[in-house]
Amino acid sequence: MASTTISNNCLVVTVSDKGAELKSIKSADGREYLWQGDPEFWNRRSPVLFPFVGAVIDDKYTYQGKEYPSTQHGFARDKRFVMDLKSDTSLSYTLTSDEETKAIYPFDFALTIGYTIHNNVLTVSWTVKNTGNDTMYYSIGGHPAFNLPEDSVREECFIMLDKTPRKMTAITDRYADGEVDVKDHVKVLPGHLIALDKDLFAKDALVFENDQVHMVALCDETCKPFVEVAYDAPVIGIWSPYKEGCPFVCIEPWYGRCDSIDFKGSLEERAWGNSLAAGEEKKYSYTITIL
Repeated sequence: MASTTISNNCLVVTVSDKGAELKSIKSADGREYLWQGDPEFWNRRSPVLFPFVGAVIDDKYTYQGKEYPSTQHGFARDKRFVMDLKSDTSLSYTLTSDEETKAIYPFDFALTIGYTIHNNVLTVSWTVKNTGNDTMYYSIGGHPAFNLPEDSVREECFIMLDKTPRKMTAITDRYADGEVDVKDHVKVLPGHLIALDKDLFAKDALVFENDQVHMVALCDETCKPFVEVAYDAPVIGIWSPYKEGCPFVCIEPWYGRCDSIDFKGSLEERAWGNSLAAGEEKKYSYTITIL
């Protein structure tokens, strides 16, 4: 699949038409900030999650009494998008529903993913449009993975939040297993810092719901941030494979979430789900700032 690059005096950004996925974020001095997909740890880089965030129970869901299959995080990340805008500093891609998507997701839609750089800030935008005649139900989210500083010791680096959350969602075997007190699961240091110790992701992602956190940064061993993700999404996931030596962390703004482990409802009842009436559209965005 083809890739396209945009740049300014601060950033060089590359995007693939497969999944309209970010492939590279480099600073002007050539430092690569985006994980490059080494399958030893994780073979993706920054997939867009649509029309599902996380896993549905038993990889299937129900809508209007009919059962449909669904893989974790939906299908958009593996589909080819069509580029519909390109300038020196902006790109835009669109995916539209077809017979293949409607066999597993029974809605007509257009999903547009945009990337715009201004100085040291990359804005990622999503526009979801219901092009059908029935109310459409969906989730959407980001999954960008960021490299830790080269030659750094993972356990000496930090995550920084804009505030200290009180509750987090426990994830068990891909599913949500209720809320727990943050202090009982992770140690939040002064300055809303969380150390990247080796067992931080032993139970999967850190997930904070209910608009508790709206900025997550990665910091080096001196607690200096080097990349910052800011968003309005009500849910944020922070994840890294539980594998020794893994050199990246994902910061994932979500408008949606995996099913609860005891969920027995239909598509319309999924946690943090979104809906659009016929002909309606909605826009979402988040920013990545290289510091």
